[in-house]
Amino acid sequence: MTRKRKPRDSFTAPDTQPAAAPAQVEAFSFGDPVPVLDRREILDYLECWRNGRWYEPPVHFGGLSKTFRASPHHSSAIYFKANILASTLEPHSAFRRETCLKMAVDFLTFGNAYAERLDSVTGKLLGTRHALAKYTRRGVEPGRYYFIPSAGQEHQFQDGTVCHLMQPDINQEIYGLPEYLAALNSAWLNESATLFRRKYYLNGSHAGFVMYVTDPLQDETYVTDIRKAMKEAKGPGNFRNLFVYAPGGKKDGLQIIPVSEVAARDDFFNIKNVSRDDVLAAHRVPPQLMGLVPSNSGGFGTPISAAKVFARNELEPLQAKFMEINEWFAQEVVRFKPYTIPGEGNE
Repeated sequence: MTRKRKPRDSFTAPDTQPAAAPAQVEAFSFGDPVPVLDRREILDYLECWRNGRWYEPPVHFGGLSKTFRASPHHSSAIYFKANILASTLEPHSAFRRETCLKMAVDFLTFGNAYAERLDSVTGKLLGTRHALAKYTRRGVEPGRYYFIPSAGQEHQFQDGTVCHLMQPDINQEIYGLPEYLAALNSAWLNESATLFRRKYYLNGSHAGFVMYVTDPLQDETYVTDIRKAMKEAKGPGNFRNLFVYAPGGKKDGLQIIPVSEVAARDDFFNIKNVSRDDVLAAHRVPPQLMGLVPSNSGGFGTPISAAKVFARNELEPLQAKFMEINEWFAQEVVRFKPYTIPGEGNE
């Protein structure tokens, strides 16, 4: 015989609600991202790409031109060398000092300099004209060069009329490359530190803060209202307001922490000094010739001694490089006089 199971008595649970899931910590930030000045992609090259008529440079020359003014010591060192070189030139009817200065700036910036030969109808040399190295391209055919200022615009120089000075590169022999490439990261770091500190002062340390909430709020709409109010009150600058909602806290459930107390330690002065020294070392220009004030008691030494070393180690090789133009023209159009140091005669 089968025994029937007696039904259980009905049971009524007390009026309770299921346990609420623990609230999640909420943190968000808002504001437009600040772009990072990083142009290291201009150094990623393997070879000179050939499009059928001319070769493209192994390094993006547009990036080098933008970097020219990234650091005051970078552009100043280039102008310093170019001005000294042009001041020692003995002007010639076929090679003016203005042409020398333009070519020197191009040569020190891009590692390339171009001079177009201008002849009369009889083939006599009348003069030279500078061609911007940023837009000049070496043709696939020997002795052929192109001027490409923008897409869709090109000018082909007459074959055999362009003199090309180039700084040797270890990876290819189509174009020259400047000597300071190893210091580009230092120049960009110097620029980034300056822009960051400038935005910091424009923003003001009072404008940014961190709002920290740990006590649970009775109504979640309060969180939404606070978030909306903070978004509408945001200001310009590197530092944006941050709202954190972390329920379940105890003492000091709500804190306002100014950014100035967070102490963003960017080590500004050390970054500026170290990056400056790297750039000057790449250009091999003595700091006392750049107008820098020494930070130590010993100083940099006398400017006259530094000028002597600079003239022997930097100026004379640069003069010799530009005198290669005479070999290309098959006549002497470039001649330099000795660099005169004040108080030292022509030594």
